[in-house]
Amino acid sequence: MIRILLVDDHPVVRMGLRGMLDAEPDLTVIGEASSGVEGVELALAERPDIVLMDLRMPGGDGVDATARILSSSSGIRVMVLTTYESDRDILRAIEAGASGYLLKDASPAELADAVRAAARGETVLAPSVASTLVRQVRSPAPPALSARETEVLRLVAAGLTNADIGKRLFISEATVKTHLLRAFNKLDVADRTAAVTTAMRHGLL
Repeated sequence: MIRILLVDDHPVVRMGLRGMLDAEPDLTVIGEASSGVEGVELALAERPDIVLMDLRMPGGDGVDATARILSSSSGIRVMVLTTYESDRDILRAIEAGASGYLLKDASPAELADAVRAAARGETVLAPSVASTLVRQVRSPAPPALSARETEVLRLVAAGLTNADIGKRLFISEATVKTHLLRAFNKLDVADRTAAVTTAMRHGLL
């Protein structure tokens, strides 16, 4: 039997999940928690095979609870089951070590199969979640400019010359050029105009 702990702050949701899962011959719900803190306590006390974890709950969110459970026990697998599929939620859950990320519109059969797969050590992702992760991997992170490099580029975008920027920031013109060259390298551009447009495209200005 695959032993499951439900962590969700909505009693009706927990009731529905228990009914679906207990109907399967190889699955059994061994406990329920209504908050992240309670979920961590029960998980470490009961040692279920799978924790079905909601993301947004009072008393600590599901990502924090996931990280705490997994840092305290290597034998428990946590699978997120939520209505939320924002990029930030997905990445935080996966980075915390979740073995899967399903949405609450999954069918009973999909949910049961996902629990079995997670218990086997597989990673289970809803199709839309998988697509989001693929998009994140394919889209390189924007370059990181220093605060000073960003400040200099903002003044370039405002039309100031290197000499004007130096006076505004109380630094030498040579130092302005140094900051610009570093920004050019990070943005992979060769001139001021390209640096400004590229930085704007990445949301850095």
